[in-house]
Amino acid sequence: MKAQQILLDSRPEGMPATTNFKLASIPLADINDGEFLVKNLWMSVDPYMRGRMIDRESYIAPFSIGEVLQGGAIGEVIESRHPEFPVGSKVSSMLGWRSHYVTDGSEHTRLPDTPMSESHFLGVLGMPGMTAWTGLNRIAELKKGETLFVSAASGAVGSVACQLGKLMGAKVIASVGSDEKAEHLLSIGVDAVINYKTSQNLTASLKAAAPEGIDVYFENVGGEHLSAALDNMNDHGRIAVCGMISQYNDTAPTPGPSNLAMIIIKKLKIEGFIVFEHWEHYPEFAKQMGQWLASGAVKAEQTVYEGLEQAPDAFIGLFEGKNRGKMVVKLA
Repeated sequence: MKAQQILLDSRPEGMPATTNFKLASIPLADINDGEFLVKNLWMSVDPYMRGRMIDRESYIAPFSIGEVLQGGAIGEVIESRHPEFPVGSKVSSMLGWRSHYVTDGSEHTRLPDTPMSESHFLGVLGMPGMTAWTGLNRIAELKKGETLFVSAASGAVGSVACQLGKLMGAKVIASVGSDEKAEHLLSIGVDAVINYKTSQNLTASLKAAAPEGIDVYFENVGGEHLSAALDNMNDHGRIAVCGMISQYNDTAPTPGPSNLAMIIIKKLKIEGFIVFEHWEHYPEFAKQMGQWLASGAVKAEQTVYEGLEQAPDAFIGLFEGKNRGKMVVKLA
């Protein structure tokens, strides 16, 4: 039996291209005692993967040239010699970007039976949802009655942050890159949405949307968005830094905002975070999120590409604004 895999064929310079990736086929070994064979059903593409394509030290090791890529995946056990993972089990892993693989079960989790698509464990019930919940609850400590600003608000993390902000009793201001995305966020209860691509002045647009100022900024973008947020923050505001997607494909150092003095003037708290350092709180998150999803209080959104060969296009689409909600690839 053979498995298909997507390899990193070359390191991207600037925006990734499909030529940076290579589709390969490899034979699979027979399984031994204590092992099982997984057929991947869904895989995730996420912006943080772009940083792993650069040969530099970071909080996670970079991908090597010629190496099969990695990322979140949901698979089904189709052959097993492992007592804890019988045939038919659905499992989550970080072994995406491949159709099949043999494993001993290390760093695999059996998923509970659920009427929802298992793909949601890559999105609203997985790392992106947990990131939004962690940023608002544990980092920024958002309170009822405050004003929250979310950038990249139609993405996998931002769309959940907006919905959680409303559930927590905040006024929510969002920034997106299209009128269609703006209309959707307004339809699910976001108070005001800015299309940053048509805004003539993001700082002024944010002030008009939140004349009372911003108490919490959920930072996904950096650059002009961070500058606009700093000018509009209230005293003792908090900024939870989740990502800086505007810089991921830069080929030269990006100048920082010119108004960083606002951190002092307004006595701001800014904290970056990696969600995996907070994973011990996942059971608490999963219980709450499961209830919100079941009641319809939170809506799970996905943009789906079909077939492993489409994974590079799905990944590149993240930086072109082609996703609404979580970007996933359906493999089977």
